[in-house]
Amino acid sequence: MNYSLKRTIMKRKITFTIILTAILAGTTLSVGAQQISGGIKGGLTMSNFYVGQDDIDDENARFGLNAGLFGQIMFFETFGIQHEILYSAKGTEVVYGGLIDQTVNFKLNYLDFPVLMVIRPVEILEIHAGAYLGLLLSAKTEYSGTIEGNDEISRDNFNTLDYGIGAGVALNFGNMQTGIRYNLGLQKLAKSDVANLLLGDSKNAFGQLYIAFRFNN
Repeated sequence: MNYSLKRTIMKRKITFTIILTAILAGTTLSVGAQQISGGIKGGLTMSNFYVGQDDIDDENARFGLNAGLFGQIMFFETFGIQHEILYSAKGTEVVYGGLIDQTVNFKLNYLDFPVLMVIRPVEILEIHAGAYLGLLLSAKTEYSGTIEGNDEISRDNFNTLDYGIGAGVALNFGNMQTGIRYNLGLQKLAKSDVANLLLGDSKNAFGQLYIAFRFNN
């Protein structure tokens, strides 16, 4: 095993350890909480990922939905932890040039598990920052250009586990909240040789606009 490969493996282990530690910390810190609330949330996801291929002419974002549940534990008036379970539609549209002109629309659907620190300097404002784990539910591609059609791609072509970091801001209006968040994936998407040919070292990157409603306070 060469030195470069050892470094890559070590970095992935360290990153995964940090994210897992954050999730476990968020789970165990519920003791002594001053305020516990939960509810539903949903909104719009604008997703993209970077395809490190030389024959890329253009890349366009995919717009989809995000929806799920959240629980928030405030240990103090200004600090807490938020857990979420979210369905997230991700992907991108890539235009390949060269010998064959082809547009490929990647559609990847995930179940995400964000764990976020919550900083609330004033009642109306929250700042969120933390990590997420994502489980790939399904994958599909649509082709246009020289080749037309669509194909259900086996999850075996992709890494089924995604993970990354995220941060955003939210505004509270009573039991309603509206917010924006940006997430950056740290896991390579492609697993098989076929997926790697199209995606290279691509990783997920997606922004989310959402509205949330608290059921208990």
